[in-house]
Amino acid sequence: MKILALDSSGLVASVAVVEDDNLCGEFTINYKKTHSQTLLPMLDEVAKMIELDLNTVDAIAVAGGPGSFTGLRIGSATAKGLGLALEKPLIHVPTVDALAYNLYGHKWLVCPLMDARRNQTYTGLYEFTEGGMQILRKQCAVGIDEIINTVNDTGRPVTFLGDGTAVFTEYIQANCMVSYDFAPPHMNKQRAASVGALAQEYYREGRMETAEAHAPDYLRLSQAERERMEKR
Repeated sequence: MKILALDSSGLVASVAVVEDDNLCGEFTINYKKTHSQTLLPMLDEVAKMIELDLNTVDAIAVAGGPGSFTGLRIGSATAKGLGLALEKPLIHVPTVDALAYNLYGHKWLVCPLMDARRNQTYTGLYEFTEGGMQILRKQCAVGIDEIINTVNDTGRPVTFLGDGTAVFTEYIQANCMVSYDFAPPHMNKQRAASVGALAQEYYREGRMETAEAHAPDYLRLSQAERERMEKR
C-alpha cells in the first residue's frame, strides 16, 4: 500500500509518501510563502528524491478540513487534480484527527487547537488505547472556553498542540484546571506523514472517495459569507 499525502490546511505545507507503514519521504515547510507557491514544487522534490512514479500510488490522502479556507482549497484542488489525472481514489482525512495522530500512543488526552480567529478554535479531544486512536469529541469549531470546559470535565491530564496553542496559552494557563502540557515543536503542527499514516487505516477500512466527489469540510462559513449574511 502506497499513499501520497498532502496537508495545506494551516500555516504549514506538507507532502509525504507512506508505504506499508514506512515513511518514505516528507517535505514540510512553515514559512511565509503561500501554499500555491510551495505544494507542487515540494511534491516534485519528494518524488525526485525517492524516485517515485506517481502512477504507483494506491491513493491520495488530503487533510480535508477544517482549516484555512484558502489552504484547504489549494490542497483539495491539488488532490483532485492528481486523482483525476492518475485515476486514483482520494482519502479524506479530517485535519484535527490527523493533527492528534502526531501524538500516537500518548498516555494523556490529546487536544489539538487550531486558531479559527475570534476566540474560536478548530479542535477535538482524543485518547490512544490498545485499539488505536479513540475520538472522545469529534472535530468541531467552538470557543476556546467550551473546549477547555470539556477538558476540565474529564478530570484527566491533557496535551495541547497546534498553532492555536500560542494564541490561547494565557487562557489555558488561567482556566485549565487539570494537568496539561504542550507538544514539542516537531509534533505541534500539521504533518503530511500523520495524514498518510491515518489514511492507511482508512484505506484498509475502504474509506475512500472519488476525486469528483471530494470536497473540504470548512465547519463554518467564510468571512465573506458571514459579512454577506450580516448585511442581509
